[in-house]
Amino acid sequence: MEAGTTCQHALSAKHPRMGFPASEARYLIWERAYLNYYLGVDGGGSKTLAVVSDSAGRILGRGESGCGNHQLGVELAIRNIREAAVAAMKQANVEHADIEYAMFGLAGADREPDFRILRPMIAELGFSKHGIVCDTVIGLRAGTKQPDGVVVICGSGTNCFGVNKRGDSLQCGGFGYAFGDFGGGSDLAIEAFRSVIRSWEGRERPTLLTEAVLATLGYTSVEEMFNDYLDEGKGISHHLAKLLFQVANDDEVARGILQRQGTELGLAASAVIRKLGMEHDKFDLVLVGSVLTRGDSEYVTPYIEKEIQSVTGGCTLRLLTMEPVAGAILLAMEHSGDTVGSAVYEHLEERLSVKGIRTA
Repeated sequence: MEAGTTCQHALSAKHPRMGFPASEARYLIWERAYLNYYLGVDGGGSKTLAVVSDSAGRILGRGESGCGNHQLGVELAIRNIREAAVAAMKQANVEHADIEYAMFGLAGADREPDFRILRPMIAELGFSKHGIVCDTVIGLRAGTKQPDGVVVICGSGTNCFGVNKRGDSLQCGGFGYAFGDFGGGSDLAIEAFRSVIRSWEGRERPTLLTEAVLATLGYTSVEEMFNDYLDEGKGISHHLAKLLFQVANDDEVARGILQRQGTELGLAASAVIRKLGMEHDKFDLVLVGSVLTRGDSEYVTPYIEKEIQSVTGGCTLRLLTMEPVAGAILLAMEHSGDTVGSAVYEHLEERLSVKGIRTA
């Protein structure tokens, strides 16, 4: 073998993770000497995803579990975060000591009282170097190649976060309707349900949501649904939110609700842009969450853009195309001083596409 080709040959041979045959032991020695490993965790309200990457951005392992939001139960969250992290490291064949940096992007990591709970909780996991940020932060980092930018999230709830060129950051929202927010799957489902009630009572115009909601919930009349929900104290399923998109093309009531959603997200982003002094900067506004990433977001996104254009002309809307956990990996690399080059983005985009996660 010619000098200078050893590493190239090693990286193309067969390995359990990347193609190595019998000389696995020699490769592992080389690998641990020259490559860093990073753990990225995205802990949300319904699921937790952890991935292990090397310094080239190759995903070597992944693990999934349930809720990772401490606000829904500290013991539940730490158990699920640990389970996902351990599964990812096991698949990657690395141990705690091999992880150069672990970054945890967690739903509910909003205020100092949250971090007073999260710091000792995450420290228990045993990673010598680690960081904790809100899941909005990793969503932003996954969606832009710039260090600055703004992200709006519209999934089960809504949130907005931004960071300017000086590194100043600001969160707007994320605490629910009573604290100024509007929308997300839960609120949109309620809006769909109440619009059917209001239409039945005569306080709202007729709407196609009536037929769609009744069919989805299994009732033959609005009166039957009304009485059953009142008598039994039933909660409104967040699945009703998708009905707004299904009928929006032909239903003014549904379009009005989705328009309000877009406007409210745009107002939150505009507030962040103004308060961070980003009106004259060029940056990306990253759109995250199922309400925004679905194919028919045409009923929401234009109204975000309309609000943004009133405060800045240098903002580009970008739909998140990678899983937010990719942002946790990128932040872990940057915190450890590793270089994030174009190859890193290519590897992450290949393996962490929102269309599905695959491992090497």
